[in-house]
Amino acid sequence: MLALSLAPHPSGSSVERDLTSDRQWNPWRLSVAPMMDWTDRHCRHFHRLLSRHTRLYTEMVTTGALLHGDVPRHLDFGPEEHPVALQLGGSEPEDLAACAKLGERWGYDEINLNCGCPSERVQRGAFGACLMAEPDLVADGVKAMRDAVGIPVTVKHRIGIDRTESYGFVRDFIGTVAAAGCEVFIVHARNAWLKGLSPKENRELPPLRHEWVYRLKRDFPALTIVLNGGVKTHDEIATHLAQVDGVMLGREAYHHPWLMADWDVRFFGDAPLERDRADIEAAMVRYMELQRLQGEPWSRVSRHMLGLWSGMSGARRWRQVWSDHRLKNEPPEVVSALARRRPTVDEVAAAA
Repeated sequence: MLALSLAPHPSGSSVERDLTSDRQWNPWRLSVAPMMDWTDRHCRHFHRLLSRHTRLYTEMVTTGALLHGDVPRHLDFGPEEHPVALQLGGSEPEDLAACAKLGERWGYDEINLNCGCPSERVQRGAFGACLMAEPDLVADGVKAMRDAVGIPVTVKHRIGIDRTESYGFVRDFIGTVAAAGCEVFIVHARNAWLKGLSPKENRELPPLRHEWVYRLKRDFPALTIVLNGGVKTHDEIATHLAQVDGVMLGREAYHHPWLMADWDVRFFGDAPLERDRADIEAAMVRYMELQRLQGEPWSRVSRHMLGLWSGMSGARRWRQVWSDHRLKNEPPEVVSALARRRPTVDEVAAAA
Protein backbone atom coordinates (compact mmCIF):
# COMPACT_ATOMS: atom_id res chain seq x y z
CA MET A 1 0.00 0.00 0.00
CA LEU A 2 1.03 3.63 -0.47
CA ALA A 3 2.37 5.44 2.55
CA LEU A 4 -0.84 7.38 3.18
CA SER A 5 -1.01 6.98 6.92
CA LEU A 6 -2.58 9.60 9.14
CA ALA A 7 -0.23 11.40 11.49
CA PRO A 8 -1.66 12.55 14.82
CA HIS A 9 -2.47 16.24 15.02
CA PRO A 10 -1.04 18.47 17.74
CA SER A 11 -3.46 19.67 20.37
CA GLY A 12 -5.00 23.10 20.00
CA SER A 13 -3.13 26.10 21.29
CA SER A 14 -4.10 27.82 24.52
CA VAL A 15 -5.63 30.61 22.45
CA GLU A 16 -7.87 28.12 20.66
CA ARG A 17 -8.91 26.40 23.87
CA ASP A 18 -9.81 29.76 25.38
CA LEU A 19 -11.88 30.59 22.32
CA THR A 20 -13.98 27.45 22.75
CA SER A 21 -14.28 27.49 26.53
CA ASP A 22 -14.72 31.17 27.37
CA ARG A 23 -17.62 32.02 25.10
CA GLN A 24 -20.36 30.25 23.18
CA TRP A 25 -19.59 29.96 19.49
CA ASN A 26 -22.06 31.37 16.99
CA PRO A 27 -23.35 29.68 13.80
CA TRP A 28 -20.88 31.62 11.61
CA ARG A 29 -17.78 30.76 13.65
CA LEU A 30 -16.17 28.81 10.78
CA SER A 31 -17.41 28.40 7.23
CA VAL A 32 -16.32 27.43 3.73
CA ALA A 33 -16.82 30.14 1.14
CA PRO A 34 -19.21 29.86 -1.79
CA MET A 35 -17.06 29.16 -4.86
CA MET A 36 -18.30 28.94 -8.42
CA ASP A 37 -17.85 25.51 -10.03
CA TRP A 38 -16.54 24.12 -6.75
CA THR A 39 -18.92 24.16 -3.78
CA ASP A 40 -21.66 22.07 -5.35
CA ARG A 41 -23.61 19.44 -3.41
CA HIS A 42 -20.90 16.81 -3.91
CA CYS A 43 -18.21 19.11 -2.54
CA ARG A 44 -20.41 19.96 0.44
CA HIS A 45 -21.05 16.26 1.13
CA PHE A 46 -17.28 15.74 1.22
CA HIS A 47 -16.66 18.70 3.50
CA ARG A 48 -19.36 17.59 5.89
CA LEU A 49 -17.50 14.31 6.37
CA LEU A 50 -14.59 16.39 7.70
CA SER A 51 -16.47 18.72 10.05
CA ARG A 52 -19.85 18.46 11.75
CA HIS A 53 -20.22 22.15 12.57
CA THR A 54 -18.56 24.16 9.81
CA ARG A 55 -21.10 26.22 7.88
CA LEU A 56 -21.25 25.36 4.17
CA TYR A 57 -22.37 27.53 1.26
CA THR A 58 -23.68 26.79 -2.20
CA GLU A 59 -22.17 28.20 -5.32
CA MET A 60 -23.77 31.51 -6.21
CA VAL A 61 -27.15 30.89 -7.86
CA THR A 62 -28.61 33.79 -9.82
CA THR A 63 -32.21 34.83 -9.36
CA GLY A 64 -32.75 34.36 -13.10
CA ALA A 65 -31.60 30.75 -12.93
CA LEU A 66 -34.12 30.03 -10.18
CA LEU A 67 -37.03 31.99 -11.62
CA HIS A 68 -36.61 30.69 -15.17
CA GLY A 69 -34.56 27.52 -14.86
CA ASP A 70 -34.41 24.06 -13.31
CA VAL A 71 -35.04 24.77 -9.62
CA PRO A 72 -34.31 21.26 -8.27
CA ARG A 73 -31.01 21.12 -10.17
CA HIS A 74 -29.90 24.35 -8.53
CA LEU A 75 -31.31 23.81 -5.05
CA ASP A 76 -31.34 20.09 -4.23
CA PHE A 77 -28.98 19.07 -1.43
CA GLY A 78 -28.55 16.25 1.04
CA PRO A 79 -29.84 16.47 4.61
CA GLU A 80 -26.35 15.71 5.92
CA GLU A 81 -25.14 19.09 4.58
CA HIS A 82 -26.74 21.18 7.35
CA PRO A 83 -25.89 23.84 8.35
CA VAL A 84 -25.93 25.00 4.73
CA ALA A 85 -26.63 28.39 3.19
CA LEU A 86 -27.90 29.38 -0.25
CA GLN A 87 -26.01 32.23 -1.88
CA LEU A 88 -28.05 34.32 -4.30
CA GLY A 89 -26.86 36.64 -7.04
CA GLY A 90 -29.27 39.38 -8.05
CA SER A 91 -30.33 42.94 -7.46
CA GLU A 92 -34.10 43.21 -7.90
CA PRO A 93 -35.76 43.10 -4.46
CA GLU A 94 -38.87 41.33 -5.74
CA ASP A 95 -36.82 38.63 -7.46
CA LEU A 96 -34.58 38.20 -4.43
CA ALA A 97 -37.62 37.80 -2.17
CA ALA A 98 -39.14 35.15 -4.46
CA CYS A 99 -35.86 33.21 -4.57
CA ALA A 100 -35.33 33.51 -0.83
CA LYS A 101 -38.75 31.91 -0.37
CA LEU A 102 -37.66 29.05 -2.62
CA GLY A 103 -34.50 28.61 -0.59
CA GLU A 104 -36.40 28.52 2.68
CA ARG A 105 -38.93 26.06 1.23
CA TRP A 106 -36.04 23.82 0.10
CA GLY A 107 -34.71 23.73 3.67
CA TYR A 108 -31.67 26.03 3.61
CA ASP A 109 -30.51 27.52 6.91
CA GLU A 110 -29.58 30.94 5.53
CA ILE A 111 -29.92 33.14 2.47
CA ASN A 112 -26.73 35.01 1.56
CA LEU A 113 -26.60 37.88 -0.93
CA ASN A 114 -23.49 38.12 -3.10
CA CYS A 115 -22.08 41.66 -3.09
CA GLY A 116 -18.50 40.58 -3.64
CA CYS A 117 -18.06 38.81 -6.98
CA PRO A 118 -16.05 41.03 -9.38
CA SER A 119 -16.45 39.04 -12.62
CA GLU A 120 -17.51 40.93 -15.74
CA ARG A 121 -20.34 38.45 -16.34
CA VAL A 122 -21.78 39.24 -12.92
CA GLN A 123 -21.29 42.97 -13.47
CA ARG A 124 -23.29 42.75 -16.71
CA GLY A 125 -26.13 41.39 -14.57
CA ALA A 126 -25.78 44.45 -12.29
CA PHE A 127 -25.04 42.45 -9.15
CA GLY A 128 -22.06 41.11 -7.24
CA ALA A 129 -19.39 43.58 -6.11
CA CYS A 130 -20.81 46.47 -8.14
CA LEU A 131 -23.78 46.47 -5.73
CA MET A 132 -21.51 47.99 -3.09
CA ALA A 133 -21.90 51.26 -4.99
CA GLU A 134 -25.67 51.05 -4.39
CA PRO A 135 -26.11 50.36 -0.66
CA ASP A 136 -29.72 51.58 -0.70
CA LEU A 137 -30.59 48.98 -3.36
CA VAL A 138 -28.85 46.29 -1.31
CA ALA A 139 -30.81 47.41 1.73
CA ASP A 140 -34.06 47.18 -0.24
CA GLY A 141 -33.16 43.65 -1.32
CA VAL A 142 -32.27 42.60 2.21
CA LYS A 143 -35.53 44.04 3.57
CA ALA A 144 -37.56 42.27 0.87
CA MET A 145 -35.91 38.95 1.68
CA ARG A 146 -36.26 39.41 5.43
CA ASP A 147 -39.95 40.18 4.98
CA ALA A 148 -40.33 37.01 2.89
CA VAL A 149 -38.50 34.42 5.04
CA GLY A 150 -37.90 33.50 8.65
CA ILE A 151 -34.31 32.30 8.23
CA PRO A 152 -31.26 34.62 8.47
CA VAL A 153 -30.49 36.89 5.51
CA THR A 154 -26.79 37.75 5.30
CA VAL A 155 -24.50 39.69 2.96
CA LYS A 156 -21.05 38.77 1.64
CA HIS A 157 -19.08 41.72 0.30
CA ARG A 158 -15.66 43.31 -0.22
CA ILE A 159 -14.14 46.21 1.71
CA GLY A 160 -14.40 48.43 -1.36
CA ILE A 161 -14.52 48.61 -5.13
CA ASP A 162 -11.88 49.63 -7.63
CA ARG A 163 -8.67 51.25 -6.37
CA THR A 164 -10.10 53.76 -3.94
CA GLU A 165 -9.08 52.79 -0.42
CA SER A 166 -11.61 54.19 2.05
CA TYR A 167 -12.62 52.57 5.33
CA GLY A 168 -15.55 54.96 5.45
CA PHE A 169 -16.95 53.40 2.26
CA VAL A 170 -17.34 49.91 3.73
CA ARG A 171 -18.40 51.30 7.12
CA ASP A 172 -21.21 53.30 5.53
CA PHE A 173 -22.22 50.34 3.33
CA ILE A 174 -22.65 48.13 6.38
CA GLY A 175 -24.46 50.87 8.28
CA THR A 176 -27.01 51.31 5.50
CA VAL A 177 -27.63 47.59 4.98
CA ALA A 178 -27.74 46.87 8.72
CA ALA A 179 -30.53 49.47 9.05
CA ALA A 180 -32.60 47.23 6.76
CA GLY A 181 -32.25 44.36 9.23
CA CYS A 182 -29.13 42.49 8.12
CA GLU A 183 -27.24 41.27 11.19
CA VAL A 184 -24.47 39.14 9.61
CA PHE A 185 -21.80 40.49 7.26
CA ILE A 186 -19.12 38.30 5.68
CA VAL A 187 -16.30 40.62 4.71
CA HIS A 188 -13.71 39.64 2.09
CA ALA A 189 -10.88 41.89 3.24
CA ARG A 190 -9.84 43.10 -0.23
CA ASN A 191 -11.19 45.63 -2.67
CA ALA A 192 -12.83 44.32 -5.83
CA TRP A 193 -11.24 45.88 -8.89
CA LEU A 194 -14.07 45.89 -11.40
CA LYS A 195 -11.85 46.56 -14.43
CA GLY A 196 -8.48 45.21 -15.48
CA LEU A 197 -8.26 42.08 -13.29
CA SER A 198 -9.51 38.55 -13.73
CA PRO A 199 -11.53 36.97 -10.90
CA LYS A 200 -8.40 34.99 -9.95
CA GLU A 201 -6.29 38.16 -9.83
CA ASN A 202 -9.03 39.84 -7.78
CA ARG A 203 -8.49 37.17 -5.13
CA GLU A 204 -4.76 37.82 -4.99
CA LEU A 205 -3.66 41.31 -6.08
CA PRO A 206 -5.75 43.86 -4.16
CA PRO A 207 -4.08 44.18 -0.76
CA LEU A 208 -5.56 42.43 2.25
CA ARG A 209 -6.76 44.70 5.05
CA HIS A 210 -7.73 42.38 7.90
CA GLU A 211 -7.42 45.28 10.33
CA TRP A 212 -10.36 46.97 8.61
CA VAL A 213 -12.55 43.96 9.39
CA TYR A 214 -11.43 44.11 13.01
CA ARG A 215 -12.36 47.80 13.03
CA LEU A 216 -15.80 47.01 11.61
CA LYS A 217 -16.41 44.70 14.55
CA ARG A 218 -15.42 47.46 16.95
CA ASP A 219 -17.66 49.96 15.19
CA PHE A 220 -20.62 47.54 14.96
CA PRO A 221 -20.34 45.39 18.11
CA ALA A 222 -23.96 44.20 17.89
CA LEU A 223 -23.46 42.75 14.38
CA THR A 224 -21.92 39.40 13.48
CA ILE A 225 -18.78 40.16 11.48
CA VAL A 226 -17.07 37.28 9.64
CA LEU A 227 -13.61 37.70 8.10
CA ASN A 228 -12.76 36.19 4.72
CA GLY A 229 -9.64 36.41 2.58
CA GLY A 230 -6.08 35.07 2.78
CA VAL A 231 -6.60 32.75 5.76
CA LYS A 232 -4.54 29.55 5.54
CA THR A 233 -3.60 28.15 8.96
CA HIS A 234 -5.12 27.24 12.31
CA ASP A 235 -3.03 29.91 14.01
CA GLU A 236 -4.39 32.54 11.63
CA ILE A 237 -7.96 31.38 12.28
CA ALA A 238 -7.40 31.64 16.03
CA THR A 239 -5.85 35.11 15.70
CA HIS A 240 -8.83 36.37 13.71
CA LEU A 241 -11.40 34.78 16.03
CA ALA A 242 -9.95 36.81 18.86
CA GLN A 243 -11.05 39.93 16.96
CA VAL A 244 -14.19 39.00 15.00
CA ASP A 245 -17.11 36.60 15.26
CA GLY A 246 -16.21 34.17 12.51
CA VAL A 247 -13.75 33.19 9.80
CA MET A 248 -14.54 31.95 6.30
CA LEU A 249 -11.96 30.01 4.27
CA GLY A 250 -12.17 29.43 0.54
CA ARG A 251 -9.51 27.90 -1.64
CA GLU A 252 -7.33 26.77 1.23
CA ALA A 253 -10.17 24.58 2.51
CA TYR A 254 -10.78 23.26 -0.99
CA HIS A 255 -7.17 22.46 -1.91
CA HIS A 256 -6.16 21.24 1.57
CA PRO A 257 -9.43 19.87 2.95
CA TRP A 258 -7.80 17.85 5.75
CA LEU A 259 -7.28 21.19 7.46
CA MET A 260 -10.98 20.98 8.31
CA ALA A 261 -10.61 17.69 10.17
CA ASP A 262 -9.32 19.54 13.25
CA TRP A 263 -11.91 22.29 13.33
CA ASP A 264 -14.57 20.60 15.46
CA VAL A 265 -12.02 20.06 18.24
CA ARG A 266 -9.99 23.25 17.93
CA PHE A 267 -12.71 25.78 17.34
CA PHE A 268 -16.00 24.20 18.44
CA GLY A 269 -14.85 22.28 21.50
CA ASP A 270 -16.38 19.04 20.19
CA ALA A 271 -15.11 15.46 20.13
CA PRO A 272 -12.38 14.64 17.58
CA LEU A 273 -13.16 13.22 14.18
CA GLU A 274 -13.13 9.43 14.52
CA ARG A 275 -12.03 8.89 10.93
CA ASP A 276 -8.71 9.02 9.16
CA ARG A 277 -8.16 9.96 5.52
CA ALA A 278 -8.67 6.39 4.35
CA ASP A 279 -12.05 6.31 6.11
CA ILE A 280 -13.06 9.57 4.42
CA GLU A 281 -12.02 8.20 1.04
CA ALA A 282 -14.00 5.01 1.64
CA ALA A 283 -17.08 7.05 2.56
CA MET A 284 -16.71 9.08 -0.61
CA VAL A 285 -16.34 5.92 -2.69
CA ARG A 286 -19.65 4.67 -1.28
CA TYR A 287 -21.25 8.02 -2.05
CA MET A 288 -19.85 7.97 -5.60
CA GLU A 289 -21.32 4.52 -6.16
CA LEU A 290 -24.75 5.73 -5.06
CA GLN A 291 -24.45 8.72 -7.35
CA ARG A 292 -23.32 6.51 -10.24
CA LEU A 293 -26.40 4.32 -9.82
CA GLN A 294 -28.47 7.50 -10.16
CA GLY A 295 -26.76 8.41 -13.42
CA GLU A 296 -24.20 10.87 -12.04
CA PRO A 297 -20.63 10.21 -13.31
CA TRP A 298 -18.36 9.59 -10.33
CA SER A 299 -15.80 12.02 -11.77
CA ARG A 300 -18.13 14.90 -10.91
CA VAL A 301 -17.75 13.84 -7.29
CA SER A 302 -14.12 12.72 -7.13
CA ARG A 303 -12.71 16.04 -8.41
CA HIS A 304 -13.64 17.66 -5.10
CA MET A 305 -11.57 15.28 -2.98
CA LEU A 306 -8.31 15.46 -4.96
CA GLY A 307 -6.67 17.39 -2.12
CA LEU A 308 -7.51 14.79 0.52
CA TRP A 309 -4.00 13.30 0.67
CA SER A 310 -2.18 16.56 -0.05
CA GLY A 311 1.26 16.59 1.55
CA MET A 312 1.34 12.84 2.10
CA SER A 313 3.62 10.32 0.40
CA GLY A 314 1.98 8.95 -2.74
CA ALA A 315 -0.52 11.80 -3.04
CA ARG A 316 0.56 12.80 -6.54
CA ARG A 317 0.02 9.36 -8.02
CA TRP A 318 -3.28 9.03 -6.12
CA ARG A 319 -4.54 12.24 -7.74
CA GLN A 320 -3.37 11.09 -11.15
CA VAL A 321 -5.34 7.85 -10.91
CA TRP A 322 -8.54 9.60 -9.78
CA SER A 323 -8.09 12.13 -12.62
CA ASP A 324 -7.49 9.52 -15.35
CA HIS A 325 -10.40 9.81 -17.80
CA ARG A 326 -9.61 6.32 -19.13
CA LEU A 327 -11.01 4.92 -15.88
CA LYS A 328 -14.31 6.80 -16.07
CA ASN A 329 -16.32 3.65 -16.81
CA GLU A 330 -14.81 1.67 -13.95
CA PRO A 331 -16.68 1.44 -10.62
CA PRO A 332 -15.31 3.93 -8.08
CA GLU A 333 -14.17 1.16 -5.72
CA VAL A 334 -11.95 -0.20 -8.51
CA VAL A 335 -10.45 3.24 -9.09
CA SER A 336 -9.85 3.66 -5.37
CA ALA A 337 -8.01 0.33 -5.22
CA LEU A 338 -5.83 1.35 -8.17
CA ALA A 339 -5.11 4.75 -6.61
CA ARG A 340 -3.96 3.22 -3.34
CA ARG A 341 -1.89 0.40 -4.86
CA ARG A 342 1.89 0.68 -4.62
CA PRO A 343 3.21 1.26 -8.15
CA THR A 344 5.41 -1.40 -9.78
CA VAL A 345 9.07 -0.79 -10.66
CA ASP A 346 8.12 -0.51 -14.35
CA GLU A 347 5.47 2.09 -13.54
CA VAL A 348 7.91 4.13 -11.49
CA ALA A 349 10.46 3.97 -14.32
CA ALA A 350 7.84 5.01 -16.89
CA ALA A 351 6.83 8.00 -14.79
CA ALA A 352 10.43 9.13 -14.25
